[in-house]
Amino acid sequence: MKDITAILADYSDPAAIRKALVSLEKIKFRLHSIIVLHAQDMSLNRRQENSSFKHIQWIPLKDNDLGKTLNDIMHTIGSSYVLFLHGTDYLSPSIQADSLHLSQSEPFLNTVDRNRNITVHRPLLVSAAFLKKQRFLSTFQLPFKEALFPAWLSNHMNSKTLNRNDLVVQSRRNRSANTIEKQKFMQKYQLTKIQTTHPSLSIFISNYNMEKYVETAVASCLLQNEQPEQVLIIDDGSTDNSYHQLQSWNDRKPVSLFSKKNEGKAIALNQLLAHVTSDFILELDADDWLDPDAVSVIKKYLADLTKDVSVLYGNLRKWKQLEGDVLFKGITKGSMIHGRADLLSYPFPLGPRIYRTLSLKKVGGFPVIPLNDGRLYEDVSVLNQLIRSNRFQYHDFTVYNVREHKESITKTNRPDWNEFLKSLK
Repeated sequence: MKDITAILADYSDPAAIRKALVSLEKIKFRLHSIIVLHAQDMSLNRRQENSSFKHIQWIPLKDNDLGKTLNDIMHTIGSSYVLFLHGTDYLSPSIQADSLHLSQSEPFLNTVDRNRNITVHRPLLVSAAFLKKQRFLSTFQLPFKEALFPAWLSNHMNSKTLNRNDLVVQSRRNRSANTIEKQKFMQKYQLTKIQTTHPSLSIFISNYNMEKYVETAVASCLLQNEQPEQVLIIDDGSTDNSYHQLQSWNDRKPVSLFSKKNEGKAIALNQLLAHVTSDFILELDADDWLDPDAVSVIKKYLADLTKDVSVLYGNLRKWKQLEGDVLFKGITKGSMIHGRADLLSYPFPLGPRIYRTLSLKKVGGFPVIPLNDGRLYEDVSVLNQLIRSNRFQYHDFTVYNVREHKESITKTNRPDWNEFLKSLK
């Protein structure tokens, strides 16, 4: 009964691949085929596999995108099931072939990865028919490549999900601060799906030439354990491929996509403001992303917000963009702002910024200041207006991820800050 195709993905060490292949000997009589997906620049010495399997498909990742490659090869799968091994996984020496079993009501079996007190679920055995219908996101639509399998699973987990933590072993466990922070983030994909009605929350995204990152921002809005009422996106006359990318999300609830000629972020956000139907608005930069529990956490704080508060904000989790990955830099904690002087001396951008919709509309939206034709500091400009007659409220929560990269418009225009402050006076 050869009913399983084994797929080995995201292995960076040939020795780990060999260990995984050897472990598959335990279920050899059920193996229909083996596929090893590897980075195009990875050096593999196949003569040292120490495996009795003669027919192994070695497939380079298409555009170094694991999600896209999996979707492309799924139609070639001829077995009933797919077994996923990932990173440094190998099958437990105590595994029995009949341990890999799915009931008629469950299309997949999960494995549980534990690191310290963090648990991350990933699919282990999945019905091939189910996989062909439920596609993976592109790796580049996620904040980091390790999130691919947990993110896919987040849309399919329920109370009947089968979990086994005794079937897979990892040859080594990474406990770096970067890995731990990524795993804390991925653990949130497993949160129970909920939906409350009040207060309602929309998300704003203004995009200009962020084709490398904007889909991660959009995907993070939809991979929430509580969906926002609206995800309003506007493309501000991009000259790269980002508007084309955004069009593929326009038919998904609750996304609405708009476009305009390039006039700056303030004008773009004001155009979105006309379409808001929610009580509050969360502003998400096109190169940042949200934790999977951002909406539910924010709504809990909004429920207790007094009417004289126009802006809720918290902490920022910061990441440095590397080549093909992000590096955790730390969490920047916010502090209470009691007036205009506190706002203008705040040591970093206030965020995440959650605006009361009525307050924002009352001050006329985002000011279009003369400096750089209104293309900079729209956030401080509107906060400067709101603080005159409203309070701001800080709470100690962290659900917003800031990506530091060389294309950031704020980085390229830092010398204009002093000129901006003079314009406010």
